[in-house]
Amino acid sequence: MVNIDDFVKRLESVLEYYGLNASAFADQIGVQRSSMSHLLSGRNKPSLDFVMKILEVFPDVDLYWILIGKGTFPKSNTEEKVETQKSSSPILSNQNMSKDLFSTIEINSEEEEKRENKKSPVLKNEKLNLEDDEIEKIVLFYKNGTFKAYSP
Repeated sequence: MVNIDDFVKRLESVLEYYGLNASAFADQIGVQRSSMSHLLSGRNKPSLDFVMKILEVFPDVDLYWILIGKGTFPKSNTEEKVETQKSSSPILSNQNMSKDLFSTIEINSEEEEKRENKKSPVLKNEKLNLEDDEIEKIVLFYKNGTFKAYSP
């Protein structure tokens, strides 16, 4: 969880670093001035969209620093450390990930066998009769990460 008081202090550091007041900062990142005011007063918590807009407009702001205080501001050569962590961490690494979210993944025969063994016995032994089933919902997934659901 983000500590709102600490987040506000870090946000004020960003404002001071760039020599901006709250209104100018809000205008630069494309949020309403009232949103900035509510956030600085502690009334509201920052949304993910708000944080992402800060990172987009001010590349010297580090995500972990602005959210939880880990890292440095402005960014220094810590990106080399992050790259090293990414290559050694399976969670942070995207080297095995394809750019296409819906592309197929190659699975070796051992993994396939494990997956087959985990399947439900009902699905394994029962043939599905799709002619008798009614369509409940159709969901279209787009490459930009959005989706639309249609119900008959």
